[in-house]
Amino acid sequence: MEDLEGRTAVVTGGAGGIGRAMVERFAAEGMNVVIADVRQKPIDQLVAELTDAGHRAIGVRTDVARLADIQALADATLEAFGAVHVVCNNAGVVVGGRVEDLTDDEWRWVVDVDLWGVVNGVRVFLPLLERQGEGHVVSTSSTSGLVAPPYISPYSVAKAGVTALMEALRRELDDRASPVGASVLVPGPVKTAIVRSGVDAPIGVGRRSQTAEGRAFVEESGAMLAEIGKEPAEVAGMVVDAIRTNRFWILTHDEWGDVMRRRVDAMTTSGALTSRPTAAAR
Repeated sequence: MEDLEGRTAVVTGGAGGIGRAMVERFAAEGMNVVIADVRQKPIDQLVAELTDAGHRAIGVRTDVARLADIQALADATLEAFGAVHVVCNNAGVVVGGRVEDLTDDEWRWVVDVDLWGVVNGVRVFLPLLERQGEGHVVSTSSTSGLVAPPYISPYSVAKAGVTALMEALRRELDDRASPVGASVLVPGPVKTAIVRSGVDAPIGVGRRSQTAEGRAFVEESGAMLAEIGKEPAEVAGMVVDAIRTNRFWILTHDEWGDVMRRRVDAMTTSGALTSRPTAAAR
């Protein structure tokens, strides 16, 4: 889908980080934008900034883990703009801690948002895109879903699921010659605040941040992202290019091609677990 001007984009997790950058880039391309996020205040602030600048934007408070919220998001989009052309399933959260220490609530929160949020987005929006005869779905995975680092196992499990889901979806779309495209965004380190997403967690979630591993994850990962992470705006540009060219894989860091080749080599030769890269999370 080369021509984006006048089309409509929906972005979950759209009030911050990569999501906000995508919203701003889509608006700059002349698109109508729908900002979906669980945080009302940042939604309102971004909508005000965009509309004051002359862009067409609405915000919809959305818990992506709830199918009913995603359906309400679709309804609000159609009511405001009459169609939807690009859907970015981007909302994500993370909690740090050992596999055996993380609670049921922590596992469910991360998997519900990071994986089920994408499943819900695809199930609700894909039929709309196919009926109108054009569109593109982008879902955000992570390099942590390709090579899992320690202490964020629910996040890695969910992101690996997103990658598998989008691979299956793209093959299904290609098999039926669908007019809808699909891409998976696989960020390496990007300058976002995702490691501090636990502050917005439901009651009972996020207590792992009080453990040594949880505290170290937040502190070390936050510092790493701030120091070497790509700017979210650069990632948003990659997303726009992939939509225009219908490219499936959007790897933000070229070196990850080498990382995955080393992993496959290890699988087929020694069977050993390859050492993880130093920068594995967005």
